[in-house]
Amino acid sequence: MKSFKIKYLKELDNVDIQDANWILKEVDSQYIDNVNWPDQFDTLPACNFWIARSVSALYIHFSINEENVQAIYETDHDPVWQDSCVEFFCKIPDSERYINFEFNCIGTCLAAIRKGRNVEVVPFSMDKMQKIERYATLGSKAFSTLKGETFWELTVKIPFELMGMDQNQLPKKLFANFYKCADASSKPHYVSWNKIDTPTPDFHRPEFFGDLEF
Repeated sequence: MKSFKIKYLKELDNVDIQDANWILKEVDSQYIDNVNWPDQFDTLPACNFWIARSVSALYIHFSINEENVQAIYETDHDPVWQDSCVEFFCKIPDSERYINFEFNCIGTCLAAIRKGRNVEVVPFSMDKMQKIERYATLGSKAFSTLKGETFWELTVKIPFELMGMDQNQLPKKLFANFYKCADASSKPHYVSWNKIDTPTPDFHRPEFFGDLEF
């Protein structure tokens, strides 16, 4: 499994969510490039992410270049995985549950704590959803398919408290995986940071999470 150390950047404590330069210049990028089911879905968009933290939150910046970008959904908890979507799933060591954060290319988010794909699922309240800051270069309004290749970026800020962590006593690491998908697009794909060994597409598999070290 892959591992990566989350760097603390003191500048992020005061930076605007729209300014990703502190992350880009201080942290190495990671690639979401595992095409796990090539016989069924062989599309591989160019997708990188950078991750860092402030005192109180995790920052993730995604950079994507893909064909036929789609953004139908603009209300949180809509099925954003059907759009051009990036995802971050994480699990605290020794926890029986994990959290899925899913964002389409305009920042619409679906987030829940769960024991499995359809097991003991607790969606985030709308109050909690409002605490997840997002900035998308494609704006925040829904649109139909953009033909051809489109480059887009998304930066998100997720407070540690939403992840069930005390910012003053962070665990040594998180288990996590990062994904790129677009179920309902004309170029459907299911790509991951850490490889997933299942017969069919399934991102809800914590046994394939990698390590994010604090």
